Amino acid sequence: MAWVLSASSASALADEAALLQRFVGRNPELDPRDVAYSLVTDRVLFDHRAVTVGADRDELLSGLRAIASRAPTPNVRIGQACADGGTVFVFPGQEAQWVGMAAELLDTATAFTEQMHCCDAAFAEFVDWSLVAAVRGGPGSPDPERVDVTQPLLFTVMVSLAAQWRALGIHPDAVIGSSEGEIAAAYVAGGLSLDDAAKVVMLRSRALSGIAGTGGMVWIQQPADRATTLIGPWGQSISVAAHNGPSSIVVAGEAAALDELVARCERDGVPTKVIPVDYASHSAHVEELRDCLRESLSDLQPVTGDIPFISTVTGAALDTSILDGDYWYANLRQPMLFEQAVQWAYDHGYRTFIESSPQPLLTAAIRDSLHGYDDHHVIGTLRRNDGGIRRMLLCAAEAHVNAPTPNWTGMFDHTSARRIELPTNVFEQ
Repeated sequence: MAWVLSASSASALADEAALLQRFVGRNPELDPRDVAYSLVTDRVLFDHRAVTVGADRDELLSGLRAIASRAPTPNVRIGQACADGGTVFVFPGQEAQWVGMAAELLDTATAFTEQMHCCDAAFAEFVDWSLVAAVRGGPGSPDPERVDVTQPLLFTVMVSLAAQWRALGIHPDAVIGSSEGEIAAAYVAGGLSLDDAAKVVMLRSRALSGIAGTGGMVWIQQPADRATTLIGPWGQSISVAAHNGPSSIVVAGEAAALDELVARCERDGVPTKVIPVDYASHSAHVEELRDCLRESLSDLQPVTGDIPFISTVTGAALDTSILDGDYWYANLRQPMLFEQAVQWAYDHGYRTFIESSPQPLLTAAIRDSLHGYDDHHVIGTLRRNDGGIRRMLLCAAEAHVNAPTPNWTGMFDHTSARRIELPTNVFEQ
């Protein structure tokens, strides 16, 4: 659970934490859940904010002590909120997945679980295995390394995390997706139905299976102009696949050429990372899939969504009613303009970026793309091997102390939590 505090200044916030700590300490009979509920009902919300997250009374009290002493601690988030600017949900491409990702949320997060089961039903037309069971990693689950397994699982977890964010009262004012993450973005924006989104995910991933083993992808920490010069000696064998930020790109191409490129980068001290895929998305390698994708996705029924969709194919917002088979081929063929999409969002007033994924892949790229601006906030969701409700609440706390305000009272729906009287001076600080 979370204990949420706010005050009109940093010193008043520290004083409030100390007062609450003493009050709870003197009243051991208090239910920590009642304290949590009382702190988020019927009170003024100030800009100086703090949240302590804990599983029991002692952990929550330790968080109050840290707030009072202004000492950093892992279960506390402190900040000064800025009310300006909209919120963007960001969805990455492949590589954010991990075995067992978000499995704990299936037992602790209602909105997440409901969306997971909806996705399970939508994908049943295409697969003979359960996505929910696969997330749990049960016997008989398919190989998670297969692209036609990884991508539906990742889509399902990402949109289910988005549903949980919404259940916490934090809603997207716009969405951005990178590569297959654009399918999740299109669904969350309302541009694709869940059935159509599932169809795009599965047919796109099956098409990629057809070129598996023919190429690869590599992340390079270099500006685009230097990276282009770097890959020049390999000609058409390597091309730029994604502009992640001012100082990093992804390249794609033939496996042997990429091996030579990585060896040269290692020799020259250029940081690289081989992306664990055996195909070359966003390159000429996918051109042989054009007719197949256009035909198989010809019956999509995209509509104009109710949330702005900022395309990484164009680097700007576009009407989701054009997200037909031609668009999803372009999504797979064209270099991803992620940096441009983030800059477009910032230029149009969006200031909070929440990566809705089981592992933050794009938070560093967003910060890099907005380097020099100090009026924005970038927040992840889950982390590898840290995929439970504690991590979700800590991320909600980070959002709360910086900008968007969660609907904390929603956490107490269908519980026995009741409002109790806290000392008046706790609220007056």
